[in-house]
Amino acid sequence: MSNVLTDGTLAVTVNGLRFLNPFIIGSGPPSTNATIMNKAFAAGWGGVVAKTTSLTDTHVVNVQPRYGKLHSPAGDSIGFQNIELISDRPFEDWEDDFRKVKATYPDRILIGSIMESYSKPRWQELAQRTIAAGCDALELNFSCPHGHPETGMGAAMGQNPAMVEEVTGWVTEVAGGRPVWAKMTPNIADIRVPSRAARRGGATGVAAINTILSTIGINLKTLRPTPTVEGYSTFGGYSYRAVKPIALRMVGEIAMDQPDFAVSGIGGVTSSTDAIEFLLMGASTVQSCTGPMLQGFEMVTELGDGLAAFLRQHNFNTVQDAIGQSLKYFTTHHHLVELQAAKKAAKAAELANRDTEWGKSDIASETGSLVSSKE
Repeated sequence: MSNVLTDGTLAVTVNGLRFLNPFIIGSGPPSTNATIMNKAFAAGWGGVVAKTTSLTDTHVVNVQPRYGKLHSPAGDSIGFQNIELISDRPFEDWEDDFRKVKATYPDRILIGSIMESYSKPRWQELAQRTIAAGCDALELNFSCPHGHPETGMGAAMGQNPAMVEEVTGWVTEVAGGRPVWAKMTPNIADIRVPSRAARRGGATGVAAINTILSTIGINLKTLRPTPTVEGYSTFGGYSYRAVKPIALRMVGEIAMDQPDFAVSGIGGVTSSTDAIEFLLMGASTVQSCTGPMLQGFEMVTELGDGLAAFLRQHNFNTVQDAIGQSLKYFTTHHHLVELQAAKKAAKAAELANRDTEWGKSDIASETGSLVSSKE
């Protein structure tokens, strides 16, 4: 493990929580129990968002296989689809795990990811018990794109801004001042709308983006979509390298719309270059889930070393100094046209002052154009 991950060089403070570095394991398979979360912290990750939990009586049944990969013509993995549901473990087991993890790594940030049906008592019970078990913050899963939306949970809530605001309000009522992040679905026309709704409900930040509803492809021999379960499939969540451009755009939209609102950037983070881009687009922390699934937890070493080198290269004293630095270079297409026209006009004026331009028109007219005092 690189010392730069834990010596404070890359520390960031978000919503009052001090992360030793801005790299967070995203909610999913790399955070399914205390053993694996402790392995992530041992590798040097600054935070972990636990796999999404619900109350024990919520019906959760996973299938196999539940993953699919998209490869480039060269054979590289560029996309990953999953149809995995939230945790199928009893919530009581999760309470024990939260306590174990915090006892082992009290200086790391543990975030509980929670999702429930449209019921105030259920959301509030889940939130209170998660915090009581030791989680430093909550992430509200309004964005799971498959399985549970069929029952009105996950993305079905996240696509309804009024519901996002209301449910966020239920949770913040009982959060005891702990940070609350709403996890945004990308399966919506304008991600700024539910982000604003979450803030109105009392959220201290958002996590963006969750996976994109998709199908990874079709088997041309069997005509079956993949992943195939007993000959059938369903649309699932798309992640990894191919989603990064979309995720960067959405993170930037939120950051420009609400510049003082915390954003945890997610989507295709496989290297320090990816993570730095999210920081430059306004994210204050960066989550990765598919990355460590395919590369291992040790990928965080390169994330830390790469970020430290970038900060030195640009003379940034802290990670905070780099956050949002690229947002000022975004503008409207109309403005781009104006900028280009102004540059062309300036170039034409410069050329007009050169000796090589003399004689292209009437010499008297050319002389007159260069006279400052007119009769």
